[in-house]
Amino acid sequence: MAVSNAAPTTEENIITLDRRGDERRSGDADAIDTGVMKSPRRKKQRRRHIDPTTCERDYSGQEIEFMKAMDDYKRDSGRMFPTCSEVLEVIRGLGYCQLSDDQAEQLGLVVDEPSDIATEEDVCEDEV
Repeated sequence: MAVSNAAPTTEENIITLDRRGDERRSGDADAIDTGVMKSPRRKKQRRRHIDPTTCERDYSGQEIEFMKAMDDYKRDSGRMFPTCSEVLEVIRGLGYCQLSDDQAEQLGLVVDEPSDIATEEDVCEDEV
């Protein structure tokens, strides 16, 4: 059995230090922690810009404008996947708005008739 050179523990040899106090955090505010960088590095922007020539088909000018607006929004907000309401915000920012049926008729735009749209009931009736 190994013999220990340490003195027997007595209450005189025990030192207790309570580190839960506020004085621990009230040190020198100008002191620099060596574990923290003074100016953290910025994340490198990994997103590529939209290049319509690399896509499978030719996009119209409006489609390219929308894609660029979405790319700008994503870059400015830092969000890679915007919500539906954020997409609507970008669309409205481009000047688009939803027209009522009367407004569409006044402009001579085609309004889908309800009979032209297949409903679930129509599809189910065809299968029977």
